[in-house]
Amino acid sequence: MEVPCAKDFHWQTLAPLPSPRVYCSLAEAGGQIFAIGGCDDAGTPMSSFEMFSPETNQWSSLAPMPSARAGVAVAALGKRIMVVGGVGENQTPLKVVDVYNIDEGKWKKRSSLREPAMGISVTVRDCRVYAAGGMGSDLRPHCFLQQYDMLKDIWVHFAPMPTPRYGATSYLRGTKIYVLGGRQSKYAVGAFEVFDIETRSWTKFPNIPNKRAYSRFVLSEGSLYSLSGLRQGGTYRRPKFTKTVDIFDMEQGGWMKTENSSFLRNRRADFVAGAINGRVVVAGGLGNQPSVLDTAEMFHPGKSRWESISPMPTPRCACASIVLKNRLYAIGGVNQGLSSAVEVLSLTET
Repeated sequence: MEVPCAKDFHWQTLAPLPSPRVYCSLAEAGGQIFAIGGCDDAGTPMSSFEMFSPETNQWSSLAPMPSARAGVAVAALGKRIMVVGGVGENQTPLKVVDVYNIDEGKWKKRSSLREPAMGISVTVRDCRVYAAGGMGSDLRPHCFLQQYDMLKDIWVHFAPMPTPRYGATSYLRGTKIYVLGGRQSKYAVGAFEVFDIETRSWTKFPNIPNKRAYSRFVLSEGSLYSLSGLRQGGTYRRPKFTKTVDIFDMEQGGWMKTENSSFLRNRRADFVAGAINGRVVVAGGLGNQPSVLDTAEMFHPGKSRWESISPMPTPRCACASIVLKNRLYAIGGVNQGLSSAVEVLSLTET
C-alpha cells in the first residue's frame, strides 16, 4: 500500500485557545471545531464554549454552557452539539444533558441521564446517540448502554455492557459499536466488547493483549491499534511507560502477533494519536524523561515500523485532539502549567 513519506508531514502553529485548559472535549460540525468546557489552572470546571474555523484560523467565543463542566461526552448531530454528563463545579459527576443549536446560537436542556456520570463513551448513528459506561457519583464504573432519541427526547436502556467501565474508547463500524479499554477506579481495563445495534446484543471479543493506562486507540484502514501507555505496577512491579503496540485485524477478528519491530520508538503515555493519510501518528505525552515529550512518530503499515517525524512545536501531555480532513489537531493540554497551544499536523501540499 502506497503511503506518503514521513518527511512530508509538518506541524503548523495555529491561533491559540482563548483560555488555556485541560480536559476539554472537542466536536466537529460543518467543518468547524468546537471546544467544550474543561478545567482551568485551579482545576475548576469551566463553562467556556468556543468554535475554531480552520479556514480563517480564528476562534470565536459562543454562548457558554448552562453549567460549567469538564470531561464531558459530546456528540455532533447535524447542526446540533449534544453535551452529556461530565464533572461539575463541586467535582462530582452530572446527569445534565444540554444541546446547542448552531443556527440559533442557543442552548437547550434535554432529558437527563438516569444517573450522574463522567467518562461516558458516545457514538452516533442515524440521529441516535449511544452512551456506554461512565463513572457514577459513588465512583463506581457503570455498565449502562443508553440510547438517546433526538426526536422524542428520551433515553432508552439496552442490555448492559458485560464489563462496567468509564473512559472507554468506542467506534461505530456499520451496525456495530466497538468498545475498548477504559478504567475501573484507577486501574486499566483490557476488555473489548461489541454491541450489535440490530440484534441489541453484546459479544465479547478477545481482550487487549497488553493492558495499560493512558494508552490510545486508533482505527486505520481496517486495523485497530492499541498504542503505548503506562503498564501499572502489580504487587512487585513498578509502573512502567511502554512502547507496546497491539494490532487487531477487523476483518479476521483477532489480535495479530506483533513483532518488536512494530513497537513505538519512544515510550509514552497520555499522548495525542490519530490516523491521517493512511498513517497512524502519535505525538507528545509523558515518558521516562523529567519533562513532557515533543517527539512524534508515524507507523508505516507496509514496513510495519515507526518513523520519526518533526516534533510538536509545543511539548505537552493531556491534549484534546481531533482529526479533520486528514489533519490532526492538538488543542490545549499541560506543559508545566496549562497550555493554550493549538497545533496541526498535515501532509505538506506540494
